[in-house]
Amino acid sequence: MSAQMSTRKLALAALAVIFTGAEKPKDALDRLSGALDDREKAFLKELVYGVLRYRDNLEWVLSHFLKKPSDLGADTRNNLRMAVYQLRFMRVPQWAAVNEAVTIEKSAGGKAALVNAVLRNYLRRSREIGEPRGGDAVKDIATITSHPAWMIRRWTERIGSDEALQLAHSNNDIPPITLRIDGDRGEALKVLSENGIDAVGTPFSPCGITIMGSRRESDGAGGSEYRRITPRRIPLDPSMYVIQDEAAQLMGYLLDPHAGERVLDACAAPGGKTTHLARLMQDKGAVTSVDTDAGRLLKLEENVKRLGLFSVAIIRGDIRRVAIEGRFDRILLDAPCSSIGVIRRNPDVKYRHAESDLKRLQALQLDLLGHVSGYLNPGGIMLYSVCSTEPEEGEQVARNFLHSHGDFSIIEGAYAFLERFAFRDEDGSLYYRTWPHRDKMDGFFAVRFRRES
Repeated sequence: MSAQMSTRKLALAALAVIFTGAEKPKDALDRLSGALDDREKAFLKELVYGVLRYRDNLEWVLSHFLKKPSDLGADTRNNLRMAVYQLRFMRVPQWAAVNEAVTIEKSAGGKAALVNAVLRNYLRRSREIGEPRGGDAVKDIATITSHPAWMIRRWTERIGSDEALQLAHSNNDIPPITLRIDGDRGEALKVLSENGIDAVGTPFSPCGITIMGSRRESDGAGGSEYRRITPRRIPLDPSMYVIQDEAAQLMGYLLDPHAGERVLDACAAPGGKTTHLARLMQDKGAVTSVDTDAGRLLKLEENVKRLGLFSVAIIRGDIRRVAIEGRFDRILLDAPCSSIGVIRRNPDVKYRHAESDLKRLQALQLDLLGHVSGYLNPGGIMLYSVCSTEPEEGEQVARNFLHSHGDFSIIEGAYAFLERFAFRDEDGSLYYRTWPHRDKMDGFFAVRFRRES
């Protein structure tokens, strides 16, 4: 069996557990890819994440050749989706995609003849298939971009159909590697360039670098072309950087901790924001990091040790249950949420939630915010943030919190580069939001509270 055949079978195994909700994509890939080399791991990730990004669009394509796709078993459907994804979006020889899909189906005792017929029929007629044009803009955008219709409807009502389409397309883009540099950004850019890697400073975060990829001489048309690089091929001292999206970096600047302060990171793991807060404080003061997930806390501990930080103390537990002594000058609550703002990194989010989940998550967020706020000193600042674009998890949480906590007010950020992301609600309250399609970064919401007494 060829290496890529084996990789395709691993991809089907990953999709099976992801679509049933048994595992998240990263966990499934980490578990299944241990014996693969870097090239095979990249191929596996492309297959799995590609099908996740375009599942519903692939299903629509297959509906042209199958009377009832839903009557097929899950493994056969995933096999067909994966083959069509390769034929539509990857530089895979047609014969390889078809033959290996058929071979996999035979080895599983599935419908090999049907898979062969569908794929060969697709090859003959693929040019006849355009884009969905049913007259319902929401349904068409949902099918074209493989997003649930409820998401597209919400975005269309808030930002219009053109922007909703842009946002959905942006969610299907493969995000670049973005670094937070805990040192001299110019020196880091120089080292990357000397190693044949093109990178640029992030336009807003003062400590960020976006990696374009390793250089090629030419793309054959007079333009630039890059090879993607894996995180472990980054030629920088591991103690001077963290892989962190620019939007997440901005959260540290919004909280704006100072040396000597006592800071609480209430939902901290895996620690990107914790370590940034410690750096902004020059590692002077105390950062208390709390989280419930033992595995992610281990990653946090590794990051703290790798970066040589001494101001961070880690506590395992639910912030609503653990005993923490004293109060804090600054608090970050990066709350559990729908993760709709990071679909480009976690495309399974599109299929994981129903619209009703937003209200359920809002209740959790308000509960956490109510508990955490009790730890804030008078005059102290608390940042509430979520990686979501949805108002239920953003401004509605802020309004509801203020309604029951009259000793808190909303204040603006301290840095001018944050102004681009600021907006005011109908009552004049000031919030911050980033958008993937507008800002080329993850979608975050944030609000700064100050305790007045």
